[in-house]
Amino acid sequence: MYRSQISGLGKYVPENVVTNDDLAQIMETSDEWIQERTGIKERRHIKKGSEDTTAVMGFKAAQVALERANIDKNDIDLIVFATLSPDYYFPGCGVQIQDMLNISTCPALDVRNQCSGFVYALSVADQYIKTGMYENILVIGSENHSGGLDMTTRGRNVSVLFGDGAGAAVLSRSKDKHTGILSTHLHSEGKFAEELSLIGPSTKYWVPEIIKDNPQDNIPYYPYMNGQLVFKNAVVRFSEVIHEGLAHNDLSLEDIDMFIPHQANLRIAQFIQKKFKLSNDQVHNNIQKYGNTTAASIPIALTEAWENNKVQKNDTVVLAAFGSGFTWASAIIKW
Repeated sequence: MYRSQISGLGKYVPENVVTNDDLAQIMETSDEWIQERTGIKERRHIKKGSEDTTAVMGFKAAQVALERANIDKNDIDLIVFATLSPDYYFPGCGVQIQDMLNISTCPALDVRNQCSGFVYALSVADQYIKTGMYENILVIGSENHSGGLDMTTRGRNVSVLFGDGAGAAVLSRSKDKHTGILSTHLHSEGKFAEELSLIGPSTKYWVPEIIKDNPQDNIPYYPYMNGQLVFKNAVVRFSEVIHEGLAHNDLSLEDIDMFIPHQANLRIAQFIQKKFKLSNDQVHNNIQKYGNTTAASIPIALTEAWENNKVQKNDTVVLAAFGSGFTWASAIIKW
């Protein structure tokens, strides 16, 4: 059986920085209030008139990853694109990336697992490589949140959290059994689906019904989050799925060299760090400057950690995510 190795990483975030003080100008909030609850100081938002979209940002991150992998675009056998904010209701962003890269033809697959999307996408790509079906797979996580947030006091509990950006990884086939993706672990619990959700527009609840049935103080086309329930479940599921991955590979907490959590809330990451007794050097967080970029958060953070030489050869790297669905996932990687 082959192994999947990450041969290239890339990230892209818009230039437009939105600070907590900027948000305080348009809603009832403050830098102190946001930092205390989330750890976020600023985030990136696509500026009005910019060329950036979910697909365009994914393309820009992919270009960097391909260059670093030293792989020609025509050597990509499959594109797996994770997002909750595609450019179109359909088709998905995967085919847009294929077109932007000017690849004559290749399969493109879209993954809709929100905050867990990149780890789910990584798992899908890993299986294709392990079976020998494909040799090089481009995996992208990208989000344009700012275009769909309620930027008023009414929506502040959600809107202060999210930012825009993209990250990408090239997975390549390797015969080295001692390095690469060792395992991935995926879970869901759909009874909590509406506790972190965007209900409409959808085929169940289309635009005319939304306009007709809802007063302006109850608009279902903005995200909803039961923050306390999400936090409570996240700290439990993060811990479980990390332990599951380590046990599967006969590893312990002491074997973790780098832990990169989904950047949902700095308080969640700090809770897990303290519980696992990990040092600051063993955890990479960047939510302070990018906010929660959902499917893009792990590839952006992983790329940044690698760029800063925080990930070295033979390191044991743990990725873990929890979010809407509820879904949660982990990946154990020997670098």
